[in-house]
Amino acid sequence: MPKLAANVSMLFPQLEFLDRFAAAARAGFRFVEYQFPYAWPAQEVARRAREAGVQAVLHNLPAGDLAGGERGIACLPGRESEFRDAVERAIEYAQAAACPSLNCLAGLAPQDREHFETLVRNVRYAARRLGAAGLKLMIEPINTRSVPGFFLSGSRQAIEVLDAAGEDNAFLQYDIFHMQIMEGDLARSIERLLPRIGHMQLADVPGRHEPGSGEVNFGYLLAHIDAVGYAGWIGCEYNPKGDTVEGLKWARAYLS
Repeated sequence: MPKLAANVSMLFPQLEFLDRFAAAARAGFRFVEYQFPYAWPAQEVARRAREAGVQAVLHNLPAGDLAGGERGIACLPGRESEFRDAVERAIEYAQAAACPSLNCLAGLAPQDREHFETLVRNVRYAARRLGAAGLKLMIEPINTRSVPGFFLSGSRQAIEVLDAAGEDNAFLQYDIFHMQIMEGDLARSIERLLPRIGHMQLADVPGRHEPGSGEVNFGYLLAHIDAVGYAGWIGCEYNPKGDTVEGLKWARAYLS
């Protein structure tokens, strides 16, 4: 049975961030993920998750100037020192919350060798540093319809980065929403990539709402993911179409 994690950065938009952990627990979740916790003290984030009785399983590394339009810095030449500082900050937050995995966003860049090699070097560095801290690193392909110009946009490209980095502690974060848009053939792709997948996320296509709101057959797909032996978490990283809890009818069988 898939282990669902509430992405509290998206599922409870009406609440202040720190109040969303308790809301996730009330909705039936035992696990949570979030995007960028860095506006709040690490110990406070950890305390609110702990008090709510939920386990944090993933969050992102700092990703540059988000307000200015950046979507990661890992592939950007000349930003290596900033990236290494971001790794240390992310480790602080992950260790405070006993969160086992961190996601690295590549950033916006042209498709060329210089940016590829920069990403490989930074992934190698981050994987080694996280490994020493007892954590796992993820890299995530993101569709170029939602984020035009994102450097890492396909599973094949992500595997090339992981292979070039050569670190056992670096994995693919497979987001069903992004991969349906970019590649399709989800069931076979997930089965083929399973040994490299360290975390999964879901949202329906095209609206990035809850399962059942779009074109993906999640009843079939989640059963297939279970059948092929995926044992990790699946983050519910979607924008609720209406009321969050009402929209979780699809998930009741997985949260009981």
